Amino acid sequence: MNDFRSESHGFLNRLTRLSEPDMTQALQDGLTDDCKWHMSHPIGTLTGPEEVLHGFFEPLRRALAHVRRRDEIFIGARNRRAERGVWTASVTHYLGNFQRPFLGIRPSGNLAFLRAGEFYRIEGGRIAEARIILDLPDLMRQAGRLPFPGSYGLETLFPGPATHDGVLPSEGDGEASLDLVERMLGALHAFDPATFGSEEQTGQGGTWDADMLWYGPAGVGSNYRWDGFVKDHREPFLRAFPDRKGGDHYCRIGDGNYAAVSGWPSMTMTFQGDYLGIPADGRALTLKVMDFYRCAGGRIAENWVMLDYTGLCAQMGVDLIARSNAMA
Repeated sequence: MNDFRSESHGFLNRLTRLSEPDMTQALQDGLTDDCKWHMSHPIGTLTGPEEVLHGFFEPLRRALAHVRRRDEIFIGARNRRAERGVWTASVTHYLGNFQRPFLGIRPSGNLAFLRAGEFYRIEGGRIAEARIILDLPDLMRQAGRLPFPGSYGLETLFPGPATHDGVLPSEGDGEASLDLVERMLGALHAFDPATFGSEEQTGQGGTWDADMLWYGPAGVGSNYRWDGFVKDHREPFLRAFPDRKGGDHYCRIGDGNYAAVSGWPSMTMTFQGDYLGIPADGRALTLKVMDFYRCAGGRIAENWVMLDYTGLCAQMGVDLIARSNAMA
C-alpha cells in the first residue's frame, strides 16, 4: 500500500544518521535538483539539495548533538487540492542534546525535542517540494525561556496517537477520514460570539468526539474536550482575530484513520485584540497552519496543530528569538 510512503519515511529517518558526506549524497539522490523547501520563520525558502543541507540540516546537526528523528504520525496519499500529486505528511520530533545555538536560540545543554510538522510532495520517488513548520517557541520553552508571558493550555511534548498506529497506517478509509475533516472545516467559520460554539462541531451529528484531544503549539498548549479547546485556544484566538478567514489549503490528504491539511498561509486576519501578551494594533496578518487528525467512529478524536507563531509574531513586530535570549 502506497510504497512512496514507506520509501519517504525510510529516507527521512536515515538522513540524520548519516555522516556529512553521505548526507550530501543522500540529499542529491533523494531530492529533485530544483526542489523547494518552504520553511517557517526565520529560515524561509531553500532551493535545491545544497541549500537544504546548509540552511537546515547542518545547523540542526550542529545544535542538537547526535540528532535523531522520531515520527509520531507519517501518512501519505494523493492530494485532494488543486496542486494534486502524491504527498506525505508527518508530525515528528528532532531530538538530541541541545549543545549549540539553533537559528540564534540559546542552547540548554540538555535533551531537547524540536517539534515539526512536515508535508512533502513526491515526484518519481524524490522530494520535489517541502513545507515545514518548526515549533521554535517550544524549543525556547524547553530551554527555560518561553518567550510569552504564559500559556493558555498545557505545555507538553506532543504525544503520539492514542492508538499507536499513526506511522504508515494500514487500516481505515482515508477518503472517509478526509471527508469528515472537510465537513468540520466547512462549518468552522460560523460561530456564536457569546459561546464560541459552532453548529455541527459537537453533540448529535457533530464531527468531534466528546473526549477530543487537541494538541497545540507553545503559547497555546494542549487541551481536552470541546470546553477545554474553547477556553485554551478558540476564545483567545477569536477575540484577537475575530475576522480570521482560513482553509486556504495547498494540500489535503487522507490515509487510513488519519487526515492532514495545510495552508501556506492558511489564515488571513487583522489583529484586533491582545494576544499572547502582545498588544493589538489592527494590522493585517497571515498565518501558516498544519493540522493532523485521527478519526474514530465517525468523529475526530485527536488533532495535532502546528502554527508558525515565530513568523506570526514577527509580523506583529516581536522577535521571539531575541526576546527569549534576553531572558535569564
